Amino acid sequence: MDNLALQHAIEAILFALGEPVETDRLCQALEADRAAVEAACRALAADYVARDAGIRLACLEDSWQLTSHAQWGDLIRGMLARQKPDKLSPAALETLTVVAYFQPVTRVYIDQVRGVDSSHSLALLLDRELVAPCGSLDAPGRPLLYRTTPAFLRSFGLSSLDDLPPLPEREEGPDEEETEGGDAL
Repeated sequence: MDNLALQHAIEAILFALGEPVETDRLCQALEADRAAVEAACRALAADYVARDAGIRLACLEDSWQLTSHAQWGDLIRGMLARQKPDKLSPAALETLTVVAYFQPVTRVYIDQVRGVDSSHSLALLLDRELVAPCGSLDAPGRPLLYRTTPAFLRSFGLSSLDDLPPLPEREEGPDEEETEGGDAL
């Protein structure tokens, strides 16, 4: 299959599935090697940009997904306003931040960082598929570990977790002490 045919096939697959598709899965479906599939995806993405098309091909870690052009965001949001779920509460955003920056994490770790019970916020994030379980900690009780999902990346316009802004430097207050290792408590 030549590059143009690969582009058309990839476009059709991504449109039909409507979700991120891993590069390896595209390779299997198209019976093509990784280099050819990645080259076709990059060419397709460049073509959308060159034509200033209404859609874009986004690379999300090792997956590809068709997305709408940011220029049309307000129009699309207006169309979906009735279907759009409520915004995340400050507590849910705080919980999501802890998961995003320190993943994989347990609920107990999230509670410790936030200083409050995070069960409700974590359940909301799981329901919205912004976080997902990713195994369990090798400790007594085998608590579940949580991580962010590709839906989190899409929702916040990120290609990977490396795109997260750095955490602000923490200022030590007068009540904070240092442990022997030099870490603030």
